[in-house]
Amino acid sequence: MTNHPPYSVVLTYSEESQQLIMQAVDSAKLAPLVADVMEVPFFLDNDEFRFDDELARQLGVVVLNVIAAGRPSLKQYLSVTQHPIDKPPEE
Repeated sequence: MTNHPPYSVVLTYSEESQQLIMQAVDSAKLAPLVADVMEVPFFLDNDEFRFDDELARQLGVVVLNVIAAGRPSLKQYLSVTQHPIDKPPEE
């Protein structure tokens, strides 16, 4: 079995190919590059510490929103529910 270092994931949107590109990067090598950049905390909104389908969906929505904040032309392609599926949107 291969021994992997702890990874971080870098997700980039390529406008020319209209693709999301995901890269697994050694977390220790990435740390100095992200030391002074914007952080977007993502809070687990469930009673137990579990990675479930709804959490994965919400994480995807947050990631797409952050990418679109820096690439406004991408917003026209987002058609996602911003709130948890089983809860109505907050006023």
